[in-house]
Order: sequence, then C-alpha cells, then structure tokens
Amino acid sequence: MADFRMDADWLCYDPAPSKPTYAPPPGAVDAHCHVFGPGDVFPYASERKYTPCDAGKEQLFALRDFLGFERNVIVQATCHGADNRALVDALRAAGDRARGIATVRDTVTDEELTDLHDAGVRGVRFNFVRRLVDPKPDAYYRTIIERIAPLGWQVVIYFEAADLEERWDFFTSLPTTVVVDHMGRPDVAKPVDGPEFGRFIRLMTEHENVVSKVSCPERLSRSGPPNYDDVIPFARTLVERFPDRVLWGTDWPHPNMTNHMPDDGALVDIIPRIAPTEELRQKLLVDNPMRLYWR
Repeated sequence: MADFRMDADWLCYDPAPSKPTYAPPPGAVDAHCHVFGPGDVFPYASERKYTPCDAGKEQLFALRDFLGFERNVIVQATCHGADNRALVDALRAAGDRARGIATVRDTVTDEELTDLHDAGVRGVRFNFVRRLVDPKPDAYYRTIIERIAPLGWQVVIYFEAADLEERWDFFTSLPTTVVVDHMGRPDVAKPVDGPEFGRFIRLMTEHENVVSKVSCPERLSRSGPPNYDDVIPFARTLVERFPDRVLWGTDWPHPNMTNHMPDDGALVDIIPRIAPTEELRQKLLVDNPMRLYWR
C-alpha cells in the first residue's frame, strides 16, 4: 500500500463551509471540481509536482448536495497525471449526475478512450501552467486531438494570461469546442478594459468555439475573501457578453492554494454578482453545461 504524505504547506479544503444564501436553480451543475485519491486506493502520479490531502468522491458529492447543485463536471487532477482511475471511479459512482475531463497521453489506445467515454468522460485537459506540469510540443497535443475527434470530445486548456499571445495560433487552430479554465487567469490588478484582458475578449469574440469558466476568484483576487471584489468585473463582463459560452465551478478541493482556503458557500454567493439576472444564471449553471456535457 502506498504511503502518501501531503506537502507540509498544503492547505486542505474547508470541511465545514457555510450554507450559501443563494440557491442555484434546479439542475445546476458545478462544472469544475476534482477528486484527489484517496492515495492508498488511487495512488498519486510519480511525476506529480504536489502531494495533496485526500479529497475523494464521497466528500465531493456531499458538498454538491450541501451547496444545492445536482451535477458535477470532474476534471482530472494533475497530481494523478494520466492515471484516470480515481476520476472514472467517481463518475461511475455518480451515474448520470457527473461527467469528466480526462488527461491522456498520445499513446492512449482506442479501447482506453472508449472505456473513458462509457464512464462519462467528454473531453481532455491540456495544462500549460509550467509550475504544475511540463508542457509538451504542439504536435503532441494534435495527436491526442486526432484520437478524440471521433468521440466528439472537447479540449480544456489551462494557461496563464501572459501565455495567451505566445500560444494564440495553437489555441485558435483547435477544431473542437475549447473550454478555458478560470478566464485564462487574468491579472485582476490590471484594467478589465485593458489590453491583456482585451486579448482574451478578442479570443472569445473571434472564435465561437471558445467557452470560458468564470471560476476561481480565490486564485485571482488580490482584495481577498470573502467577496473577491476585484474579480467580479472580469467574470461579469464574460457572462454578460457571452451568456451562452460561460460555465461556473467551485474548483473544490482548491488545489495549490497558498494564502487561504475559500469557503465554498461564499463562492456560491458570488454567482448573483457575476450573473445578475435569473436568465443569465440559468444559462451559466444549467443550460450551458447540460448542452456541453449531457447531450
């Protein structure tokens, strides 16, 4: 049995979040969350760049119900590398109440892809954040895209705002639905109408296959909890300009947080501030994720 000890400075998720004041609409989807292990059942990858606390499917599903959501989109965690067993286990346990985003290598077999699809996987994630992974050449990712194309999967990309210009040609050439994690991690100390976030707005304006998650204020904010006021204008801009191409998620259990651990109930209460009408909230939390993952 593997013995995994979490990193000494690791911040574990809040075991007792507040009950949100805002009640999500029926059918609401938490479209970005993870499962970690438990490591003695689903070992963490040898190439991982962090060792987290265990945060399994039972805790995730309990949080889902507590916050008032009905479904999850579970994203493969980088600490598990391309070993998707913990993800698949959670998807099978959830039945039709969860879908998944996997991490695969270019050597993945058709049989493995079919098994992932049958479990509920509907996309792959490409991570370009260098402190978390070692990015590969573009050709590596294109090989994977060719393999998943027959399944109709999407591509999820995670990058820093400063990387968008460098990778523009690659990102804009992707033939699938492209889902961007956490608004491309904008620097919220810069103007929402400035050139850096303007480049991201241009990406979504010119490429209708691009969808953005308006998630993770706790990662982006400099003003801090519980309101994360400096992030609100960025998320609200995307929700109002691209109401049919935005998603929201908790990012539970909030990997690699270094300065605080967010209250998941407080994160839910931010939703009406970034989606100020019932119509926008219905699209953000129900219509868009259902169209992307449950079709």
